[in-house]
Amino acid sequence: MRPSHSAQHQEVIPGSETAMPPERHGPDGSKKPRSARARRLRKNVLIVLLCLSIIPAGSYAQALTYPGNATFADRSVGWLRDNGANGIVNAIENWYYTRHAPTAQTPQPDSIPLRNPAPLRFTTALPRLQVSHGSGSPLRNEGQWVSGRKAADGQPAIYTSFIRPDNVHPSVLVGVALIRQSVSNAHLVAGTREPGTGPWPGDAAVPSNEVSHLLATFNSGFKAKDITGGFYLNGRYSRNLVDGEASAVITADGHISVGAWNQDVRMSPAVIAVRQNLHLIVASGKQEPDLNINAGGAWGSASNQLQYTWRSGLGTDIHGNLIYVAGDGLTLETLANALVQSGAIQGMELDIHYGQVNFSSWTPRGNLALPTQLLPSMPKSPSRYLASDQRDFFYLTVK
Repeated sequence: MRPSHSAQHQEVIPGSETAMPPERHGPDGSKKPRSARARRLRKNVLIVLLCLSIIPAGSYAQALTYPGNATFADRSVGWLRDNGANGIVNAIENWYYTRHAPTAQTPQPDSIPLRNPAPLRFTTALPRLQVSHGSGSPLRNEGQWVSGRKAADGQPAIYTSFIRPDNVHPSVLVGVALIRQSVSNAHLVAGTREPGTGPWPGDAAVPSNEVSHLLATFNSGFKAKDITGGFYLNGRYSRNLVDGEASAVITADGHISVGAWNQDVRMSPAVIAVRQNLHLIVASGKQEPDLNINAGGAWGSASNQLQYTWRSGLGTDIHGNLIYVAGDGLTLETLANALVQSGAIQGMELDIHYGQVNFSSWTPRGNLALPTQLLPSMPKSPSRYLASDQRDFFYLTVK
């Protein structure tokens, strides 16, 4: 698909993690679900058989052993995409994700963030999160900002919350993070495989001397081959930057701007990093039109925008704060809606699909820092980016 993990960035066979397991009968005739272990084994066997049916075995073995964090399924499906099966995987993803809409029930209790029982009261310094939806009363702490790590000025450098942006599917939760850019520094790190044209300087991980200063770590965008845009880091291009593409731009003062390249943002001596990913989905505080149509593939491959899946987005608000949103069961429209509800005036989609969406806030603990996932249901380790990763990513530190 075009979206990195849109259909192009998803590194998990659709349904392998979320579909209801087939039923079997026990000795007494009752139906029993297959064990999680049996389902994983069956899935992995199917993946291997599919890979072996079209491969040079050496190429597949290399994909399975290439340095950097990635699961067996991530590596295998990524290999399939790179070896002629991209269209097949895209078709399977579109078929599955567009037919498995979230429920109209309230969220499962274990999916609701429970930390910070005393939410902050609304102040003019923070956007007022919208909580109106068709599900009745809001959940406890829904739309309420809670504070995280403090900056040198004694005030929180990060705030988190959660909202429900889909009136039709109130089971969908979106985690929201707001980072004060005046007290933080942003960094972009190249992975072992993305954005390609490597190797890049560094270890594809948060530098060890930065861990104690961590404020947040989060995923970047689609794979390079799934987008037309480029990547720039510390004077080096992976691919040329493309006019009009949604771009996260980091300047030497550690500030991130989000906008369309050579329209809202552009190259200057102060720019140290640019990560492009499709087109903007929010501009001037409003959703871009026709997100559900995706004419010309502006937001990835056909029908990708309609998939109910993990999605993430990045934007900035009117005060220059950085806004990150993410959740499961989102279409492109509901992702954009979540950014608007969170106060973003400019916004872009980042990566999508299971295992590719990851955000952790960090709290100091002695000479270390401890991570907390934005949503308890987020897959993969909250400390994912402390080890070498195959994908590029962002991290923020306190000044």
